[in-house]
Amino acid sequence: MADRIYLSSPHMSEEGYEQQYVKEAFDTNWIAPLGENVNQFEKELAEKVGSKHAAALSSGTAAIHLALKAAGVGEGDIVFCPSLTFSATANPIIYQNATPVFIDSNEETWNMDPDALEEAFKKYPEVKAVIVVHLYGLSADLDRITELCKKHNVTLIEDAAESLGTYYKGQHTGTFGDYGIYSFNGNKIITTSGGGMLVSGDEERIAKTRFWATQSRDKARHYQHSELGFNYRMSNVVAGIGRGQLKVLDQRVAKKRYMFEFYKRELGSLEGVSFMPVNEWNEPNFWLSCMTLHGKVRPVDIMDALEAENIESRPIWKPMHMQPYFQEYDFVGEGVSERLFENGVCLPSDTKMTDENLLKVVEIIKKLW
Repeated sequence: MADRIYLSSPHMSEEGYEQQYVKEAFDTNWIAPLGENVNQFEKELAEKVGSKHAAALSSGTAAIHLALKAAGVGEGDIVFCPSLTFSATANPIIYQNATPVFIDSNEETWNMDPDALEEAFKKYPEVKAVIVVHLYGLSADLDRITELCKKHNVTLIEDAAESLGTYYKGQHTGTFGDYGIYSFNGNKIITTSGGGMLVSGDEERIAKTRFWATQSRDKARHYQHSELGFNYRMSNVVAGIGRGQLKVLDQRVAKKRYMFEFYKRELGSLEGVSFMPVNEWNEPNFWLSCMTLHGKVRPVDIMDALEAENIESRPIWKPMHMQPYFQEYDFVGEGVSERLFENGVCLPSDTKMTDENLLKVVEIIKKLW
């Protein structure tokens, strides 16, 4: 059996940048959730995306959780959230004892439908926050979404977990909302094995989230806690990996784009096949190359054929309003997210793939037609 081709696996730099920073952490004995790598990773990531302030945390989920807390979301508050996303976007709403209302996608972006969002504002004028996701590295329609949030004076949180390196009209995703979050999970475009970052223009709020993330330890000689705290800070070793990975982000985006264009060129003319939408205002990072099928060949056929050759692929995210845990919550929309889930497939998008690997994937798929 040939070596497995993965959907999207960690890819350390050929230059060994990560090892240099990790060695530094060991050499200085800073194996802790603080240190020079943590401080510098926050600074370097903020500079890279054009944000003013950043807090390095244990995961992207932790970053969403603290963004909701910073926005004052609490028990009984309503938070709008895209339905077509991974559960990590929605789970922190429940952590805060708040109520999610799921918003449908549109075909033009695969992301939150501004028309459905406008409808939701009419239905729930008392909403406390909106989380928008940039799915698979495709940016949402940020002009309309930010305009609606400003009009209703509601906090906007950008879940850019999948879109580090994506631009919307020349500006990095994650920097349009009141808060932006990034993920460095093992499958992301750059990884620290696990970790996340919260960014914001509000220095005071970022300082507060660092405080909460460090068990809300008050400034006192003894251990004193006046607020509920969390163990959410990133370790100095993990941050060292992140600093090294940040140096190759642009290379990774270029490779992801190359793979998407390869798949689109080779498979785009097959009957019933269409690829995820790339709009003129959007420069995606192409985290995953995804397509939809509207013909006799179904997503499961492609996934089974690839798996038989030891190649990993996945369905599109199953919408939150269809999930057993979340099905009691309201959904606003017309079922676009359901159709994308039923017809979509994520192709292998691992940046270590060779042209030979890509050709193999394409040939297996073409045989189904």
